[in-house]
Amino acid sequence: MIRFEQVSVTYGDAAAPAVQGIDLTVPEGELCLLVGPSGVGKSTVLNAVCGLVPHFTGGTLHGRVTVDGRDTRTHKPRELADVVGTVGQDPRAHFVTDTVEDELAYGMESLGLAPDVMRRRVEETLDLLGLAELRDRALTTLSGGQMQRVAIGSVLTTHPKVLVLDEPTSALDPAAAEEVLAVLQRLVHDLGTTVLLAEHRLERVVQYADQVILLPSPGAPPVIGTPADIMAVSPVHPPVVALGRLARWSPLPLSVRDARRKAAPLRERLAAVRPPAPETGTGTSTGGGLGGGTPASAGSPAGAAAVVRGLSVRRGRTEALHDVDLTVRGGEMVALMGRNGAGKSTLLTTLVGMHAPSSGTVRVGGVTPHRTSPRALLRHAGLVPQEPRDLLYADTVAAECTAADQDADAAPGSCRALVSRLLPDVPDSVHPRDLSEGQRLALALAIVLTARPPLLLLDEPTRGLDYAAKARLIEVLRALAAEGHALVLATHDVELAAELAHRVVLLADGEIVADGPTDEVVVSSPSFAPQVAKVLSPLPWLTVPQVAHALEAAT
Repeated sequence: MIRFEQVSVTYGDAAAPAVQGIDLTVPEGELCLLVGPSGVGKSTVLNAVCGLVPHFTGGTLHGRVTVDGRDTRTHKPRELADVVGTVGQDPRAHFVTDTVEDELAYGMESLGLAPDVMRRRVEETLDLLGLAELRDRALTTLSGGQMQRVAIGSVLTTHPKVLVLDEPTSALDPAAAEEVLAVLQRLVHDLGTTVLLAEHRLERVVQYADQVILLPSPGAPPVIGTPADIMAVSPVHPPVVALGRLARWSPLPLSVRDARRKAAPLRERLAAVRPPAPETGTGTSTGGGLGGGTPASAGSPAGAAAVVRGLSVRRGRTEALHDVDLTVRGGEMVALMGRNGAGKSTLLTTLVGMHAPSSGTVRVGGVTPHRTSPRALLRHAGLVPQEPRDLLYADTVAAECTAADQDADAAPGSCRALVSRLLPDVPDSVHPRDLSEGQRLALALAIVLTARPPLLLLDEPTRGLDYAAKARLIEVLRALAAEGHALVLATHDVELAAELAHRVVLLADGEIVADGPTDEVVVSSPSFAPQVAKVLSPLPWLTVPQVAHALEAAT
C-alpha cells in the first residue's frame, strides 16, 4: 500500500538530508509504528506519504514514494485526499470550520459525498470517538485532547485507505487514548485500513503494531522488524521493556499482561524493600541548576508559591472549575491529572491571570494574577503552554533568546545559556518553526525560565518528547525544585507523574477529587497508574529507576 524506494529528503541548504536511504513497504491492512529519537525525521517520513513533502513543506525529494500506486511527486495532497487521511501534531492547524459536527463533515463535502452518506458517517464517527456530547460545541472551546479526537474523526469520515498519524495520543488522557487505539485496531482488522503512525508514548501503542520502523539517528537508514525484535535494540522503548531488560526476561514483554506473567520472582525480591521517598526542594540551592540560584522573588507566606481558595471559573456557559482549593509550596512538584476537559489547562491559565474567577480567590507570589500586568506577573509565575509555538514569534532562535532576556531584564546571553543546556547543537540561525515539537518545547521552556519565576506551570510538557528528551527534562525540573521553584504540571503522561511528582491532584468535571502523595493516588487508579505499578502491583513501585536502585542495593 505504501512504498518508499531509496528516498531521501533535504531541506533548503542543509548540510545533510533530514532522512535518507528509506527503502520500505507497508502492506495493506497493517498498523505500522514509526519510532526514533526526537528530530530524526519521523514527521518528514509521514509528510512524504501524504504529499506534503515536497509540495508544501519544501525540501528536495529524491527517490520515489507511492501510495496505492500513486506517485506523491506527481500527485498533490488534494489528489491523494480520497486515499490518504492525515492528522498532524497540532490539530488546530488543520481545522477549517467552527463546530465539531461541521468539521467532521467538511472532508466529505470536499469529496462530494451524498448528504445521507455524510450524515450516517458523522453519526458513526461521533459514537466511535465519544464525541456525541460535543457535536454542537465550538472548536475553540475544546480541550487539547478533545481537539485531537475531532481531528482524527474528521479524517475517519472520508474512509481513507491509508491513515497517517503524527503523535495521535499525545494530548489524550489514558482512557481516551485507549478509545482511539481501539478504533484504529478496528479499522485495520475489520476494514483493511493501512495505518502509519509516529508515537513517542510507546507504552500505549507498541503492543498493537504489526511492524515497527526505527529511525535510529538523523540521516541513518531505517531498521525494520517486528515490535519484539525492534524493542530489543531500540534506544527508545517503553518502561515495560526497560523493566524486562533490567530483569533479563526473554522474550521481552511488550504489554503489562506479558510482564505480569513473568514478574512473580521480581515481586518476591522487592516485597521486603520500600521505594525511596521523593525529595522535596529546599529553596536553598545556590548553583548548578538551570535557574541560577533561588527564585527571583519570595512566594506567599509560609512558603506557598500559590494559594487557591474556593475557586470557580466559567468559560462561556460552562463552569470549567468549581470550588477548587489548592496550595503549592516552594520546591514542590505537583502533577495535575484527569480526563480531557477536566479543567487542568483552565487552572494553569487562571494562575497566570488569563481568566478572572467567578468566585473564590487566587494568590500567586502575594499578588492577584488577573489584576497584575503580564510583565509584573512574570516575576511570580511563568506558563509553558500546551502549544509551545504560542510563545514563539521571532525568526530565529537567537532573536527569541534576545527578546526573552529583554522581557525578563536578564543579563544578555541568559536565555541562550539555558537553550544550550536543553538543546545542544541547535544553531542560533534556525527558525523555531523548523524545530521538532520537542525542540520547540525546550526553547519555550528556556524562554520562560529566563525570568526565573518562583512558580513554573507546564501544560503537557512531554508532548512530542522521546524518552531520552523526557529524561533530560526531568533532570532540569528536579534541579529547579531543588532551588526552591514550585512546579505544577498538567499532564496525561502517567510515567512522567510517577517519575517526577511529589503530589498528584486529580481533577474531574472541574473539581478536585483526589490530592495526595503520588504513589497513593496513582497506584489506586487503574487509569493513571504507570506500567511498573501495574506490573508489580500490589507493591508500591512506580518507576524502573526505583527498581534498579533497589536491585543494586541488594547485591
